[in-house]
Amino acid sequence: MTELDHLWTHEETAAFLKVQPKTLYQMNWKGTGPQSVRVGKYRRYWARDVKSWLRQQGASGRGQA
Repeated sequence: MTELDHLWTHEETAAFLKVQPKTLYQMNWKGTGPQSVRVGKYRRYWARDVKSWLRQQGASGRGQA
């Protein structure tokens, strides 16, 4: 299993993006953040999806992260 195959917690994802966890929650609520999945009551993020989303932000010039 590679690093990109790992699920990140909400806090790990926020730390990677260098935003506060509450900012990431707001981005999810607005539908502007990286794709996430629910595992029970927890939100998780595939590392590859977060990195792909981040690249798309830079390419589109939106820079929301």
